[in-house]
Amino acid sequence: MYDAVCTVLENIKEDGSTSSLRAEATGGYNVIRQFEFVFILHLLKEIMGLTDILCRELQHKSQDIVNAMNLVGTTKDVLGELRLNGSETFIGKVDLFCRKHDIDMPNMNAQYKVGTGRSCQQKDNITVEHHYHFDIFNDAIDFQLAELNSRFSEGAMELLILSSALDPSDSFKSFDIDKICSLAERFYPQDFTPKELHILRCQLKLYEADVPHHPVLQKVSTLSELCQGLVETKRANRYYLIDRLIRLVLTLPVSTATTERAFSAMKLVKTALRNKMENEFLADSMVVYIEKELADDINSDVITKDFNSLKDRKAQLQ
Repeated sequence: MYDAVCTVLENIKEDGSTSSLRAEATGGYNVIRQFEFVFILHLLKEIMGLTDILCRELQHKSQDIVNAMNLVGTTKDVLGELRLNGSETFIGKVDLFCRKHDIDMPNMNAQYKVGTGRSCQQKDNITVEHHYHFDIFNDAIDFQLAELNSRFSEGAMELLILSSALDPSDSFKSFDIDKICSLAERFYPQDFTPKELHILRCQLKLYEADVPHHPVLQKVSTLSELCQGLVETKRANRYYLIDRLIRLVLTLPVSTATTERAFSAMKLVKTALRNKMENEFLADSMVVYIEKELADDINSDVITKDFNSLKDRKAQLQ
């Protein structure tokens, strides 16, 4: 791809239809032939390659947050390892690329010069290696880690670790009564009274001996399937506090992928015409647009009937 881009820009430099187009191609070609561009390009590829799996996981429908959040910690660890021990290997990759494409490699032990190199512009007496290692390589990784830490704080990670005790996958392997009780006590104090917390522990003991061995429930693999299974097997009422806690945990993903999809949809749904409509109508329209599977189950005849029943219409739709 790099060679192809260089070839295209060289052709435009020579055969561009206008002088401005030729000038832009010349400027672009000169930039991508510089070591700093190649270094940053490889760094972006390295970081985005490590975070792409996490990004894709967070884009999934809001069903299983436990595995996605475990991946957050793994991604942080890998980025931290890259920062501490990956600079030499990374520089080696960039060096090979520069040799392959005849790009000048700077002397890493020389003094790094800012701007045009005039003495009045030089603030720090640092080497080229120091600049690329600490001012670009480390800073870029630190920024990514800071972003992950701000979005997934220690409190949020603790919440999700405790939530994993409810995970029904692998025959309820992660089930832990103490963690589940801590989850309810620490993060949902407004939803469970002290008396209910005591009852919850008792329900969990019966739940542990009952649900994992049920022929239907032992096959579920996600919290959403478990919640649905408890209702279908009439156990949602028996273990009503556990059912309440599961439903509370299932609301967590609303602040991640679901919200992002909603704002993306708003750009399409909220047109100039809909800006004049009431917010309730806009919200209803967005629900149908975002959760398209809900609309598939709605019969158009039912909609027409409800519309006609609101008031008398001049035009009869049925």
